[in-house]
Amino acid sequence: MAEKPTITDVAREAGVSIATVSYVFNGKKSISAETRGRVMAAVEKLDYVPNLSARSLSGNDSLLIGVCVPQTEQGSALMFQNGFYGEILGAIEYEARIHGYHLLISGTNPEESYLDLARKRDLDGIIAIGVYPSEFYTKAGQSRIPLVLVDSYCPGQHNHSIRIDDTYAGFLAARYLLDKGHRAIAFFCGQLRDDGVMRKRLDGYKQALQSAGTPYNEKRVYEGRVEYQSGAESAKALMCAQTKATAVLAAADILAIGAVSAFEKEGWRVPGDISVMGFDDLEIAQYVPPGLTTVHQQIAQKGKKAVELLVQSIKEPGLTKREEILPVNIVERGSVRDLKGGGAM
Repeated sequence: MAEKPTITDVAREAGVSIATVSYVFNGKKSISAETRGRVMAAVEKLDYVPNLSARSLSGNDSLLIGVCVPQTEQGSALMFQNGFYGEILGAIEYEARIHGYHLLISGTNPEESYLDLARKRDLDGIIAIGVYPSEFYTKAGQSRIPLVLVDSYCPGQHNHSIRIDDTYAGFLAARYLLDKGHRAIAFFCGQLRDDGVMRKRLDGYKQALQSAGTPYNEKRVYEGRVEYQSGAESAKALMCAQTKATAVLAAADILAIGAVSAFEKEGWRVPGDISVMGFDDLEIAQYVPPGLTTVHQQIAQKGKKAVELLVQSIKEPGLTKREEILPVNIVERGSVRDLKGGGAM
Protein backbone atom coordinates (compact mmCIF):
# COMPACT_ATOMS: atom_id res chain seq x y z
CA MET A 1 0.00 0.00 0.00
CA ALA A 2 1.37 3.39 -0.99
CA GLU A 3 2.22 5.73 1.84
CA LYS A 4 -0.12 8.65 2.43
CA PRO A 5 1.28 11.98 1.23
CA THR A 6 2.46 14.33 3.95
CA ILE A 7 2.53 18.10 4.34
CA THR A 8 6.21 17.87 3.38
CA ASP A 9 5.23 16.30 0.07
CA VAL A 10 2.74 19.09 -0.57
CA ALA A 11 5.36 21.75 0.17
CA ARG A 12 7.86 20.08 -2.16
CA GLU A 13 5.29 19.77 -4.97
CA ALA A 14 4.18 23.40 -4.62
CA GLY A 15 7.75 24.71 -4.26
CA VAL A 16 7.07 26.40 -0.93
CA SER A 17 7.96 25.88 2.71
CA ILE A 18 6.02 23.66 5.10
CA ALA A 19 5.11 26.81 7.05
CA THR A 20 3.59 28.34 3.93
CA VAL A 21 1.42 25.25 3.37
CA SER A 22 0.29 25.47 6.98
CA TYR A 23 -0.52 29.17 6.56
CA VAL A 24 -2.65 28.37 3.49
CA PHE A 25 -4.57 25.70 5.41
CA ASN A 26 -5.20 28.15 8.23
CA GLY A 27 -6.35 30.96 5.94
CA LYS A 28 -3.56 33.45 6.63
CA LYS A 29 -4.20 36.69 4.73
CA SER A 30 -0.50 37.27 4.06
CA ILE A 31 -0.44 34.41 1.51
CA SER A 32 -0.89 35.54 -2.09
CA ALA A 33 -3.61 34.12 -4.31
CA GLU A 34 -0.94 32.69 -6.64
CA THR A 35 0.80 30.83 -3.81
CA ARG A 36 -2.50 29.62 -2.40
CA GLY A 37 -3.41 28.30 -5.84
CA ARG A 38 -0.14 26.39 -6.16
CA VAL A 39 -0.58 24.81 -2.75
CA MET A 40 -4.19 23.78 -3.44
CA ALA A 41 -3.16 22.38 -6.84
CA ALA A 42 -0.51 20.28 -5.09
CA VAL A 43 -3.06 19.10 -2.53
CA GLU A 44 -5.37 17.96 -5.32
CA LYS A 45 -2.60 16.30 -7.34
CA LEU A 46 -1.27 14.35 -4.36
CA ASP A 47 -4.74 13.67 -2.95
CA TYR A 48 -3.51 15.03 0.38
CA VAL A 49 -6.00 15.14 3.25
CA PRO A 50 -5.11 17.66 5.98
CA ASN A 51 -5.41 16.50 9.57
CA LEU A 52 -8.33 18.67 10.59
CA SER A 53 -8.29 17.47 14.18
CA ALA A 54 -4.68 18.53 14.61
CA ARG A 55 -5.39 21.87 12.98
CA SER A 56 -8.35 22.61 15.21
CA LEU A 57 -6.42 21.62 18.34
CA SER A 58 -3.63 24.01 17.39
CA GLY A 59 -5.95 27.00 17.58
CA ASN A 60 -9.45 28.09 18.58
CA ASP A 61 -11.14 27.24 15.28
CA SER A 62 -12.97 24.04 14.35
CA LEU A 63 -12.50 24.88 10.64
CA LEU A 64 -16.13 23.86 10.08
CA ILE A 65 -18.81 26.03 8.48
CA GLY A 66 -22.44 25.08 8.90
CA VAL A 67 -24.84 25.45 5.98
CA CYS A 68 -28.54 25.30 6.85
CA VAL A 69 -31.23 24.59 4.28
CA PRO A 70 -34.72 24.87 5.79
CA GLN A 71 -37.16 22.02 5.27
CA THR A 72 -40.56 23.72 5.07
CA GLU A 73 -42.53 20.50 5.56
CA GLN A 74 -42.07 17.28 7.50
CA GLY A 75 -40.38 14.66 5.34
CA SER A 76 -39.41 17.16 2.67
CA ALA A 77 -36.18 16.66 0.72
CA LEU A 78 -35.99 20.24 -0.53
CA MET A 79 -32.27 20.38 -1.17
CA PHE A 80 -32.43 17.26 -3.36
CA GLN A 81 -35.53 18.26 -5.36
CA ASN A 82 -34.43 21.68 -6.54
CA GLY A 83 -31.30 22.17 -8.67
CA PHE A 84 -30.86 25.62 -7.11
CA TYR A 85 -29.47 24.00 -3.97
CA GLY A 86 -27.06 21.80 -5.89
CA GLU A 87 -25.59 24.85 -7.62
CA ILE A 88 -25.29 27.04 -4.54
CA LEU A 89 -24.00 24.27 -2.26
CA GLY A 90 -21.38 23.32 -4.84
CA ALA A 91 -20.15 26.92 -4.95
CA ILE A 92 -20.14 27.18 -1.14
CA GLU A 93 -18.18 23.95 -0.76
CA TYR A 94 -15.55 24.95 -3.32
CA GLU A 95 -15.03 28.42 -1.90
CA ALA A 96 -14.92 27.12 1.68
CA ARG A 97 -12.28 24.57 0.69
CA ILE A 98 -10.18 27.29 -0.92
CA HIS A 99 -10.27 29.15 2.41
CA GLY A 100 -9.35 26.02 4.39
CA TYR A 101 -12.81 25.17 5.74
CA HIS A 102 -15.08 22.17 5.45
CA LEU A 103 -18.87 22.09 5.52
CA LEU A 104 -21.50 20.58 7.75
CA ILE A 105 -24.73 20.68 5.71
CA SER A 106 -27.98 20.41 7.60
CA GLY A 107 -31.44 20.11 6.08
CA THR A 108 -32.88 20.94 9.46
CA ASN A 109 -36.57 20.54 10.26
CA PRO A 110 -38.49 23.72 11.15
CA GLU A 111 -38.94 22.93 14.83
CA GLU A 112 -35.26 22.28 15.50
CA SER A 113 -32.84 24.89 16.84
CA TYR A 114 -30.17 25.66 14.28
CA LEU A 115 -27.96 27.41 16.81
CA ASP A 116 -28.02 24.35 19.07
CA LEU A 117 -26.55 22.43 16.16
CA ALA A 118 -23.83 25.06 15.76
CA ARG A 119 -22.87 24.88 19.43
CA LYS A 120 -22.83 21.08 19.51
CA ARG A 121 -20.56 20.95 16.47
CA ASP A 122 -18.49 23.95 17.54
CA LEU A 123 -18.96 25.61 14.15
CA ASP A 124 -16.88 28.66 13.28
CA GLY A 125 -19.77 30.21 11.37
CA ILE A 126 -23.10 29.55 9.68
CA ILE A 127 -24.56 30.23 6.25
CA ALA A 128 -28.36 30.08 6.46
CA ILE A 129 -30.25 29.79 3.17
CA GLY A 130 -33.88 30.90 3.21
CA VAL A 131 -36.24 31.91 6.00
CA TYR A 132 -36.23 30.65 9.60
CA PRO A 133 -38.38 31.16 12.70
CA SER A 134 -38.03 34.60 14.25
CA GLU A 135 -36.44 33.21 17.41
CA PHE A 136 -33.52 31.99 15.30
CA TYR A 137 -32.57 35.57 14.43
CA THR A 138 -33.06 36.73 18.00
CA LYS A 139 -30.76 34.02 19.33
CA ALA A 140 -28.29 34.63 16.51
CA GLY A 141 -27.98 38.24 17.64
CA GLN A 142 -27.15 37.05 21.14
CA SER A 143 -24.67 34.48 19.91
CA ARG A 144 -21.06 35.12 18.95
CA ILE A 145 -21.26 32.70 16.03
CA PRO A 146 -20.83 34.64 12.75
CA LEU A 147 -23.87 34.31 10.48
CA VAL A 148 -24.50 35.11 6.82
CA LEU A 149 -28.04 34.96 5.45
CA VAL A 150 -28.76 34.01 1.85
CA ASP A 151 -32.15 34.87 0.34
CA SER A 152 -33.60 36.30 3.52
CA TYR A 153 -35.19 39.64 4.38
CA CYS A 154 -35.37 39.03 8.11
CA PRO A 155 -34.16 41.95 10.21
CA GLY A 156 -31.16 41.84 12.49
CA GLN A 157 -28.42 44.22 13.54
CA HIS A 158 -25.64 41.65 13.19
CA ASN A 159 -26.75 39.48 10.27
CA HIS A 160 -24.74 39.78 7.07
CA SER A 161 -26.77 39.13 3.94
CA ILE A 162 -26.37 38.08 0.29
CA ARG A 163 -29.40 38.20 -1.97
CA ILE A 164 -31.00 39.69 -5.06
CA ASP A 165 -33.78 42.28 -5.14
CA ASP A 166 -36.58 39.72 -5.42
CA THR A 167 -39.35 42.31 -5.68
CA TYR A 168 -37.62 43.97 -8.61
CA ALA A 169 -36.91 40.57 -10.19
CA GLY A 170 -40.58 39.60 -9.93
CA PHE A 171 -41.52 42.94 -11.46
CA LEU A 172 -38.99 42.48 -14.27
CA ALA A 173 -40.35 39.02 -15.12
CA ALA A 174 -44.01 40.04 -15.10
CA ARG A 175 -43.23 43.18 -17.07
CA TYR A 176 -41.51 41.05 -19.71
CA LEU A 177 -44.68 38.99 -20.16
CA LEU A 178 -46.83 42.11 -20.23
CA ASP A 179 -44.60 43.61 -22.91
CA LYS A 180 -45.21 40.46 -24.99
CA GLY A 181 -48.94 41.19 -24.89
CA HIS A 182 -49.97 38.89 -22.03
CA ARG A 183 -52.57 40.22 -19.59
CA ALA A 184 -53.91 37.02 -18.02
CA ILE A 185 -50.76 35.84 -16.21
CA ALA A 186 -50.85 33.04 -13.64
CA PHE A 187 -48.27 33.00 -10.83
CA PHE A 188 -46.90 29.66 -9.56
CA CYS A 189 -44.91 29.81 -6.33
CA GLY A 190 -43.81 28.03 -3.19
CA GLN A 191 -45.06 28.77 0.29
CA LEU A 192 -45.75 32.49 0.75
CA ARG A 193 -44.00 33.36 3.99
CA ASP A 194 -43.39 36.80 5.43
CA ASP A 195 -39.88 38.01 4.58
CA GLY A 196 -39.46 35.12 2.11
CA VAL A 197 -38.40 35.43 -1.52
CA MET A 198 -41.69 33.99 -2.82
CA ARG A 199 -43.65 36.79 -1.16
CA LYS A 200 -41.26 39.40 -2.56
CA ARG A 201 -41.50 37.98 -6.09
CA LEU A 202 -45.29 37.99 -5.82
CA ASP A 203 -45.14 41.64 -4.73
CA GLY A 204 -43.11 42.46 -7.86
CA TYR A 205 -45.64 40.61 -10.03
CA LYS A 206 -48.45 42.67 -8.49
CA GLN A 207 -46.56 45.91 -9.04
CA ALA A 208 -46.00 45.08 -12.71
CA LEU A 209 -49.69 44.36 -13.24
CA GLN A 210 -50.60 47.62 -11.54
CA SER A 211 -48.13 49.60 -13.65
CA ALA A 212 -49.75 48.17 -16.79
CA GLY A 213 -53.28 48.88 -15.61
CA THR A 214 -54.04 45.15 -15.39
CA PRO A 215 -56.16 44.03 -12.43
CA TYR A 216 -54.64 41.59 -9.96
CA ASN A 217 -56.67 38.39 -9.57
CA GLU A 218 -55.77 36.20 -6.60
CA LYS A 219 -57.38 33.21 -8.36
CA ARG A 220 -54.40 33.21 -10.72
CA VAL A 221 -51.97 32.68 -7.83
CA TYR A 222 -51.12 29.01 -7.23
CA GLU A 223 -49.23 28.45 -3.98
CA GLY A 224 -47.50 25.11 -3.44
CA ARG A 225 -44.03 23.75 -2.81
CA VAL A 226 -40.80 24.57 -4.63
CA GLU A 227 -40.53 21.25 -6.43
CA TYR A 228 -41.24 19.67 -9.81
CA GLN A 229 -44.44 17.88 -8.75
CA SER A 230 -45.94 21.05 -7.34
CA GLY A 231 -45.37 22.83 -10.64
CA ALA A 232 -47.16 20.00 -12.44
CA GLU A 233 -50.05 20.11 -9.95
CA SER A 234 -50.44 23.86 -10.37
CA ALA A 235 -50.50 23.45 -14.16
CA LYS A 236 -53.24 20.82 -13.90
CA ALA A 237 -55.24 23.08 -11.59
CA LEU A 238 -54.90 25.98 -14.03
CA MET A 239 -56.07 23.84 -16.95
CA CYS A 240 -59.24 22.98 -15.00
CA ALA A 241 -59.86 26.48 -13.63
CA GLN A 242 -62.53 28.85 -14.89
CA THR A 243 -60.06 31.74 -14.57
CA LYS A 244 -57.84 31.17 -17.59
CA ALA A 245 -54.37 32.49 -18.43
CA THR A 246 -52.22 32.93 -21.52
CA ALA A 247 -48.96 32.77 -19.57
CA VAL A 248 -47.47 31.38 -16.36
CA LEU A 249 -44.81 33.14 -14.33
CA ALA A 250 -43.21 30.50 -12.10
CA ALA A 251 -41.22 31.84 -9.15
CA ALA A 252 -38.65 29.02 -9.56
CA ASP A 253 -37.40 27.12 -12.59
CA ILE A 254 -38.23 23.75 -11.02
CA LEU A 255 -41.88 24.84 -10.85
CA ALA A 256 -41.79 26.01 -14.46
CA ILE A 257 -40.26 22.72 -15.63
CA GLY A 258 -42.95 20.72 -13.84
CA ALA A 259 -45.60 22.95 -15.39
CA VAL A 260 -44.22 22.56 -18.94
CA SER A 261 -44.25 18.78 -18.55
CA ALA A 262 -47.86 18.74 -17.31
CA PHE A 263 -49.06 21.07 -20.05
CA GLU A 264 -47.40 18.97 -22.75
CA LYS A 265 -48.87 15.72 -21.37
CA GLU A 266 -52.35 17.23 -21.63
CA GLY A 267 -51.76 18.37 -25.20
CA TRP A 268 -51.14 22.05 -24.44
CA ARG A 269 -48.24 23.29 -26.55
CA VAL A 270 -45.65 25.62 -24.99
CA PRO A 271 -45.61 28.40 -26.09
CA GLY A 272 -48.31 27.92 -28.74
CA ASP A 273 -51.17 27.38 -26.29
CA ILE A 274 -49.63 28.83 -23.15
CA SER A 275 -46.37 30.62 -22.36
CA VAL A 276 -44.21 29.67 -19.37
CA MET A 277 -41.50 31.77 -17.72
CA GLY A 278 -39.18 30.60 -14.95
CA PHE A 279 -36.93 32.10 -12.32
CA ASP A 280 -33.31 31.16 -11.44
CA ASP A 281 -31.81 30.10 -14.81
CA LEU A 282 -30.75 26.66 -13.63
CA GLU A 283 -28.45 24.85 -16.04
CA ILE A 284 -31.28 22.48 -16.99
CA ALA A 285 -33.47 25.41 -18.13
CA GLN A 286 -31.69 25.58 -21.48
CA TYR A 287 -32.29 21.90 -22.21
CA VAL A 288 -36.02 21.70 -21.43
CA PRO A 289 -37.91 21.92 -24.77
CA PRO A 290 -38.50 24.52 -26.10
CA GLY A 291 -35.88 26.20 -23.86
CA LEU A 292 -37.08 28.05 -20.76
CA THR A 293 -37.23 31.84 -20.77
CA THR A 294 -36.29 32.80 -17.23
CA VAL A 295 -34.89 35.33 -14.77
CA HIS A 296 -31.16 34.74 -14.43
CA GLN A 297 -29.63 35.15 -11.01
CA GLN A 298 -25.99 34.46 -10.11
CA ILE A 299 -26.53 31.37 -7.97
CA ALA A 300 -22.89 30.31 -7.73
CA GLN A 301 -21.87 33.89 -7.00
CA LYS A 302 -24.30 33.94 -4.08
CA GLY A 303 -22.51 30.97 -2.59
CA LYS A 304 -19.05 32.39 -3.22
CA LYS A 305 -19.91 35.79 -1.75
CA ALA A 306 -21.54 34.18 1.29
CA VAL A 307 -18.37 32.24 2.11
CA GLU A 308 -16.11 35.25 1.55
CA LEU A 309 -18.23 37.39 3.86
CA LEU A 310 -18.47 34.66 6.50
CA VAL A 311 -14.71 34.02 6.53
CA GLN A 312 -14.09 37.75 6.87
CA SER A 313 -16.56 37.87 9.74
CA ILE A 314 -14.86 34.91 11.45
CA LYS A 315 -11.47 36.57 11.22
CA GLU A 316 -12.75 40.06 12.11
CA PRO A 317 -15.14 39.77 15.08
CA GLY A 318 -17.44 42.77 15.28
CA LEU A 319 -17.42 43.33 11.51
CA THR A 320 -20.06 45.92 10.63
CA LYS A 321 -23.23 44.40 9.16
CA ARG A 322 -22.98 44.08 5.40
CA GLU A 323 -25.59 43.38 2.74
CA GLU A 324 -24.81 42.66 -0.89
CA ILE A 325 -27.49 42.63 -3.59
CA LEU A 326 -26.55 40.82 -6.79
CA PRO A 327 -27.96 41.77 -10.22
CA VAL A 328 -30.56 39.87 -12.28
CA ASN A 329 -31.50 39.82 -15.97
CA ILE A 330 -33.90 38.11 -18.36
CA VAL A 331 -32.66 35.19 -20.48
CA GLU A 332 -34.85 34.69 -23.55
CA ARG A 333 -35.33 31.21 -24.95
CA GLY A 334 -38.37 29.62 -26.55
CA SER A 335 -41.09 29.22 -23.92
CA VAL A 336 -42.78 32.64 -24.24
CA ARG A 337 -45.00 33.58 -27.18
CA ASP A 338 -45.08 37.19 -28.32
CA LEU A 339 -48.82 37.85 -28.65
CA LYS A 340 -48.13 41.19 -30.29
CA GLY A 341 -45.96 39.65 -32.99
CA GLY A 342 -47.48 36.17 -33.04
CA GLY A 343 -44.19 34.30 -32.55
CA ALA A 344 -42.08 32.85 -29.73
CA MET A 345 -39.08 34.54 -28.18
